Formats: sequence, structure tokens, C-alpha cells
Amino acid sequence: MSFKQSTSLKQIQLAHGGGGLEMAKLIRELFFTAFDNPILAAEEDAAVLNLSGPCAFTTDSFTVSPLFFAGGDIGKLAIAGTVNDLAMMGAEPQYLSLALVIEEGFELAKLRTIIQSMAAELAKSGARIVCGDTKVVPKGCADGLFINTTGVGRVLRPGLSAAKLQPGDAILVSGDIGRHGAAILMAREGLQLESDLISDCASLWQVVEQLLALPFELHAMRDATRGGIAAVLNEWAVRSGVGIALEEARLPISDEVQGLCELYGFEATDLANEGTFVLALPKRDAEGALEVLRRFDGGSKAAIIGEVCEDHAGRVVLTTAWGGRRYLDLPQGELLPRIC
Repeated sequence: MSFKQSTSLKQIQLAHGGGGLEMAKLIRELFFTAFDNPILAAEEDAAVLNLSGPCAFTTDSFTVSPLFFAGGDIGKLAIAGTVNDLAMMGAEPQYLSLALVIEEGFELAKLRTIIQSMAAELAKSGARIVCGDTKVVPKGCADGLFINTTGVGRVLRPGLSAAKLQPGDAILVSGDIGRHGAAILMAREGLQLESDLISDCASLWQVVEQLLALPFELHAMRDATRGGIAAVLNEWAVRSGVGIALEEARLPISDEVQGLCELYGFEATDLANEGTFVLALPKRDAEGALEVLRRFDGGSKAAIIGEVCEDHAGRVVLTTAWGGRRYLDLPQGELLPRIC
């Protein structure tokens, strides 16, 4: 009886990672079906790729808890996270690897849902999974499922870097901030809010591709994941040796995220995003870039939030809604562990 037809087998067993018949069926009938392409179907020990010119290369591991949350799951998160890391370097996502560590007893129905979610997210960027690995560990040795994805992409716009910011650059965000961290917090705490708050988890290649196709002088892009925009901007200020001035009134924060921040004592600028990025470019290009950002899903709240300056080099200064000024420092400690 095939893996797909089986009615008795509903959980992952140690045999699914043992290299034998059960593992072969799992890989062929679930993974190969979802991610079908000629390179993967060759079933070699390594994928043979056709690369030319400068390439971007990134890897990430995903341990999010819970595995399913409003707006996504660990599978969608793994694909979007790696695709976005490539896109932020001006690279077209092309090839991904997929490695899974699955705990014995994990429900096959949940695994199938996660794999289908990954396939759907891959289709948005055109990237392909071309190699992978599956390990099954005994019950109690992992928390359901861990995923690692590695990505390779062709660089279309060389030179994007955290070290390229210049005084006079505008700082933009592609959407409202803190949504992923807030959604994970809500799911983890079992909060039932009268709101439509969902994670911003999404692949960003489509909007980045449009930015790259236009004659904007892009200096840096970064998806604001762990540590939020506060971490991104502090890293940029240090790497470029410049100051960054933000206007609190311009920060796009939803009422739901702000409410959760007030309830738990967080700052939205510290919370993770998984489909929102920060962009630095000359002021002359800022309005044009903003118009592009607002064309895409999740971009209606895109905003110009500040500028690069020569003062307070290496620091980020936030002007509050009441006219006061304070440093926006790097987040300290671990606000929300296992958010990605």
C-alpha cells in the first residue's frame, strides 16, 4: 500500500528516517510530488546547478512555536525567510535545499499541510527545491518539526550593503511593523482578540523585483526579522558610520500590534516581521519607491519613516509623538524565543 493510500499510518515513525522503504515512500510520494522539478527528480547525491555571474547564498533554520499561526506555518515561514534573504541582496531566488528534522509521532496530516504550504509559497518566487534531507529523531528529542532551508540566487543588482548608507538617504518600511511577533505571541498565549491580526509572513521577491527594474539608486535592503526594525537600523548605523533619525508618528503600527505591546510592555520596533523590509535610498527616489511598495499586498501601510544624517554616528534617534528625542537601541534579551 502506498504512502498516500495508507489509512492506518498516520504518524511519522523512526523508519521514515532510516533510509529504507518507508523513507523512500515518504520522500517520493510527499516531497517529490510537492516540489517536482527535473533537478530534484534526478535523485543524485548533490544537485548540479547552472550558475553564472555573482550569486547570493544563504541558509536559515526554523524552530517556530507554535508550528501553525494566523497567517502561516513553519513551512511558509521557511520558504519566505530564505527567499527574502536572497531578495534583500538584490538576488533572484533560484535554488533552495530543504532539510527536515521530524520528531517520531508527528502527524502525517500536519506534515502534508506544511509541505503543501511550502510548495504554494515557492510558486510565488519561481524558486525550486533541488535537494534535501530528512531525519527522524525519537519522541522527546525535538519539538515536532525543525526545518533548514538554504538558498542560492542570481544577483541582479550588485552592491547592496548595510555599509552603503549615506547622509540624506530616506528610510522606508514596506508595511506595518511587528505583525509576525505579535501574531506568534497571540497564538502562544492563546489570546482571543476581536481583530484580524495575522502574521505578515510572505515572500518579498515580487516587490523587490519591481524595485530592481526601475532606476532607483538602492543602497540597502533588509527584512526586519528577529529584533525588528530596531535591530536592522542599529546595524546599518554602525556599519555605515552614520546616524539615523526616525519619526515615531510616521511608524506604521496597527492598533492590534500596539495594543499587544502595551499589554506586555514591548515595543513594536523590536518585534519580528516576516514579510516587511526596510529600504535605504536617496530622498529623490523615496516617493517613487513608496509608490511601488504600495502596489503590492501588505504594502498599503508602506511609509517613509526617517532619514540618514551625519549627527550621532552609529546611533538611531527617535523623535517621539510629543517632540522628545531618545535613542532607539538594539533590543536586549530574548523577547519572544522561537518566533522563526
